Amino acid sequence: MDAFYAAIEQRDNPELKNRPVIVSGNSKRSVVSTASYEARKFGIGSAMPVFKAKQKCAHLIIVPGNMQKYRADSKKIMEIISQFSPLMEQVSIDEAYVDIKGCERLFGSPEDIARSIKKTIYNKVSLTCSVGIAPIKFLAKIASDMNKPDGLTYIKKSQVENFIFDLPIQKVPGIGKNAMKTMETLQIKTLGDINQFTLSILTRKFGKMGQRLLELSNGVDSSIINTNYTRKSISSETTLPKDIFDFETIKQKILDRSQSVGRDLRKKNLTCKNVFIKLKFSDFSQITRSRKLDSSISSSTAIFNEALALVKKIKLKKKIRLVGVGVTALKDKNAPVQMLLLQDLDRQKKQWESVDVAVDSISEKFGNHIVKKASLSKDKT
Repeated sequence: MDAFYAAIEQRDNPELKNRPVIVSGNSKRSVVSTASYEARKFGIGSAMPVFKAKQKCAHLIIVPGNMQKYRADSKKIMEIISQFSPLMEQVSIDEAYVDIKGCERLFGSPEDIARSIKKTIYNKVSLTCSVGIAPIKFLAKIASDMNKPDGLTYIKKSQVENFIFDLPIQKVPGIGKNAMKTMETLQIKTLGDINQFTLSILTRKFGKMGQRLLELSNGVDSSIINTNYTRKSISSETTLPKDIFDFETIKQKILDRSQSVGRDLRKKNLTCKNVFIKLKFSDFSQITRSRKLDSSISSSTAIFNEALALVKKIKLKKKIRLVGVGVTALKDKNAPVQMLLLQDLDRQKKQWESVDVAVDSISEKFGNHIVKKASLSKDKT
């Protein structure tokens, strides 16, 4: 999708159309979640601090995010795409792969299918998207980014070799800052340059990614459309209005993020068996710590207890500017699990889960902040 969150806000509020809009918090410490294309003309992009975005565009409009609304539109869009092929893999809230081999007799050529998908999405949700078509998966992803917004790019089989030869290496998915430093040292500027090196050299320099880079440089991508994709993690983080250091304030922020993660976990009917925290310090350095659990949990209280235990093990020497909590090793809640040997702990865990489910039900009707932990309330006695 094109500037998904910002595009939804512009669609729903005519006053925002054709104006520079970002979706974000409004504090100096907030970062840009999504920027409209009008805002991007000023050099504003995702993850940029809001204060920098304001410096680039004095008349910038900041809109708070509404994930419930974005998820609802995402669901409609994915339902539309799945009508064209059952082989669809959703990889994020606004992006999916679809295998259209064998669909030509029903819907026409690859370009016809792409135009039909674009037209149907626009007619149903009034949003534009950009589509990339290619014989292999990773090139389809790259093609989808080439002519945004409202683009359609088709890399045909006969064009693959030349396209790969000239493709800037930084455009290849998975190439991060550290890998780029090595690329510069080796004077690798395009994906085609990878072919100058043997597999042993690439493996030594890039680890497991070395083999994949060699395959991609030869037009080979063994990855397939994964229709059984399941979410691997759920997390929530917040950039704080000001740096904090005292333990009680840190504890409050951990609790708040744990509540958010637990609510999301239960909404998806999942449990987790691993909890992690993320702390970013005043100098922008950051650390993560994780904890593997003996049994699966889904209650916010249990997540908070595990996250807090991780924090207590860290010797803080610098102030904190960002706090995050997350969970991995996700399972369907209805999947069979081994019972805890300590039945009292098991009973206590279920009691907290019952409380959370009741609070979730109230929050669903009246909003997420109608019921909250007493320690998170500003009004204390």
